[in-house]
Amino acid sequence: MNDIPIAFLYTILGLLILMSGFFSGSETALVSLNRYRLKHLVDSGHRGARKASTLLARPDRLFGLILLFNNFVNILASAIATVIGLKLFGEAGIAIATGALTFIILIFSEVSPKTYAAQYPEQFAFPASYVLSVLMWVFYPLVFTINIITNNILKLLGVCKPKDTGSLTPEELRSIVNETGSMIPAKHQKMLLNILDLESVRVEDIMVARNEITGLDLEASWTEILEQITQSLHTRLPVYEGNIDHIIGTIHLRKALDIVSNPDANKNNFKKIIEPCYFIPEATPLNKQLLNFQHNKHRSALVVDEYGDIQGLVALEDILEEIVGEFTTDPSDTLMKDIHQQDDGTFLIDGSANIRELNRIMDWHLPIKGAVTINGLILEFLESIPAPGTSVLIKNYPIEILQLNGNSVKTIKIAPRINQGKR
Repeated sequence: MNDIPIAFLYTILGLLILMSGFFSGSETALVSLNRYRLKHLVDSGHRGARKASTLLARPDRLFGLILLFNNFVNILASAIATVIGLKLFGEAGIAIATGALTFIILIFSEVSPKTYAAQYPEQFAFPASYVLSVLMWVFYPLVFTINIITNNILKLLGVCKPKDTGSLTPEELRSIVNETGSMIPAKHQKMLLNILDLESVRVEDIMVARNEITGLDLEASWTEILEQITQSLHTRLPVYEGNIDHIIGTIHLRKALDIVSNPDANKNNFKKIIEPCYFIPEATPLNKQLLNFQHNKHRSALVVDEYGDIQGLVALEDILEEIVGEFTTDPSDTLMKDIHQQDDGTFLIDGSANIRELNRIMDWHLPIKGAVTINGLILEFLESIPAPGTSVLIKNYPIEILQLNGNSVKTIKIAPRINQGKR
């Protein structure tokens, strides 16, 4: 080797350093690839993505190949650097060559290519996959042998290969949606997150309470029934006798209008269009109930407790509004009638107001786990029936009880949230 021109040795050493940087960067780039974007590119027919995906399918073989060549290149570079050092500086050249080569490899073969590969993984990994695929095919027997030895050593040490299901938990999916930034409009992000929240929300959290259910009482006069049908804002109405506990069924107003238009119609004609009720448990998660509505071809249901007593009513539109927000009705026509802003910035709110709707409309953050209404929230917090004038602080929202109606809170006054940073 003493007869080899030193310029040639420099050229070989430079090529080896570049090759070392290529293998180091390839490893980082392939590991840094977004696996979901990679799958999308594979499905789209991207050739580089397909080769990268094939290599990543067996990471043990991929890393075995990369480390095999990377170590070989680095050792060969060390040997050539030693020869150059001996030629230029004699015995002292060994130490000089070792120190210089360590610095050069660290900068040009490790830190720089790996930093670039981590920042631009696709630009590095996809072209590199073509080269690595060829090397894998040529040196497969050697790589296979190395993997057999390595895997057996790991088995002896009790290290088992983990099962990679490739699935995401709801929390992981939520993090991905939050990190999309401007790639997905804010409204669409919120809709996606709301879909994930359906699993944790129960039917009783969004139902119309039984005392607010609008229905038709068959014990009323025919004139009153006709008037209620013609003035109703709902497409479906429950039908009962006396009170909601004596439910008979439901009617669709489209069918009822045909009877209303007939001057000879009476209650007997009306009873013929009553359909059976659809009952659901109050603890049913919204995601499951949405599928139940689809499967059973229903658009509304009566909510019952564990004793079979009717607690409220929920419609398909109520679940959809949990995803996309208010769209079937104007909040000012429903919940906003229970909210009255005062000159001092506080709000007078009816105790039966739904907490989830309050949070959505007012952009508040009252706790939603447990109680459904403001009344329930206060009773749950105090664990007793409060007297008028009692004040509480719930999640930094000052609340004053103004009126009671029997054993329930009728009216409260709530102030905007107190800044936690202030004393």
